[in-house]
Amino acid sequence: MAQKKKMNVVQLTVITAINMMGSGIIMLPTNLAQVGTMSILSWLVTAVGAMLLAYAFAQAGMYTKHEGGMGGYAEYSYGKAGSFMANYTYGVSLLIANVAIAISAVGYAADLFGIHQSPLQVAIWTAITIWLATVLNFGGPEKTGKLGTITVWGVIIPVVAVCLLGWFFFSGHRYVTSWNPHHYTFFNGLSKSISITLWSFLGLESASANMDAVENPKKNVPIAVLGGTIGAGVMYIVSTNVIQGIVPNAKLAASNAPFGLAFAHMFNPMVGKIVIALMIISCFGSLLAWQFTISEVFRSSAVEGYFPKVFKKTISNGTPLAGMIIITVIQTLLTMMTISPTLSKQFTILVNLAVVTNAIPYLLSMGSLMTLQRANGTIAKRKRLLTNIIAVLAGLYTLYAIYACGATSVLYGSIVTFAGWTIYGLLSPKFDLQQNKLG
Repeated sequence: MAQKKKMNVVQLTVITAINMMGSGIIMLPTNLAQVGTMSILSWLVTAVGAMLLAYAFAQAGMYTKHEGGMGGYAEYSYGKAGSFMANYTYGVSLLIANVAIAISAVGYAADLFGIHQSPLQVAIWTAITIWLATVLNFGGPEKTGKLGTITVWGVIIPVVAVCLLGWFFFSGHRYVTSWNPHHYTFFNGLSKSISITLWSFLGLESASANMDAVENPKKNVPIAVLGGTIGAGVMYIVSTNVIQGIVPNAKLAASNAPFGLAFAHMFNPMVGKIVIALMIISCFGSLLAWQFTISEVFRSSAVEGYFPKVFKKTISNGTPLAGMIIITVIQTLLTMMTISPTLSKQFTILVNLAVVTNAIPYLLSMGSLMTLQRANGTIAKRKRLLTNIIAVLAGLYTLYAIYACGATSVLYGSIVTFAGWTIYGLLSPKFDLQQNKLG
């Protein structure tokens, strides 16, 4: 039997960057414009933090003996309780994040057709979009995967185009005068856009998932993870900052389709409409893929005994149908609960909540890395020291990102986390807890 050809480091780097970009970028210019061009400082901080996290996850992925991603990493130091909390908070984070992706698609669609929507209408159309993505996933993972590889070009083409061509329309004066329109202090301005920039890098923890399909993984996976993170970061920073030098700050901050607005300024409204259509396709394709991903996260957690058994039931093509429907019902309720005066405001609320809940498994993973490496027993002492230093720095950055999400998001995220401990307490009799017994 012929051996399956493996990816080289360049191919894996490109895939890693594309996987991170997804739909995370399409509302960024609007949210960053609400801070001003000083948001580039947040980009620089987040890019460094994301690279630290990416490197640590690459090491964890290569040396772990447990399956289950971040839940498997957390189990090394925190046992089954930590594994449960990582899976639980990650699942909640994806529930929230997918609603934010759907809102992005709805905002762009409204702009494409020139429709002004009330907050309630935004919520209703968001729910419809989520349900449509769920129903289309009933066909199984193969069809979802094929659609995703096509639709991702809807975001790559406009982003690359604005990075290359946007400079011809860039105004240095406009960029400078938009530096700090709301007169934030340095620290406040930096903190206000940290959560939205970290949001764009969510998913970097899965970058080492292809290690079995790449040549020389111990060398090439860390290179690809760091290279992909740097590549995505460059695209994010260049595109969003170029746009802020093309479109007046007030218009950009109020836009529901910032990339379409930028291309309309660069060329004409028709080109702007084409870009909006491409972004909608990409955003919906990303939602389609992430809806299936979240159902798989819930299914694998149910197999571990963390979530109700209904989530692990699948139909003949491998689709966890019942779980998908339950997840979508929860997302519909979440959509209605976060109705806000503007689409951008609702998007920001959801992003902050997604970042806070996603940060919990990040912290658990970073905290377990030292134990994970010791358990492996084959890693050189110097390599362990470097990785542990990076994990500590990545953990500190994650704590800062949680703080930057604001008191309200931290409050709700804390409630979700505390509820998780109660849920685990009810589930714990299922697991072998002999190690926790006295005597």
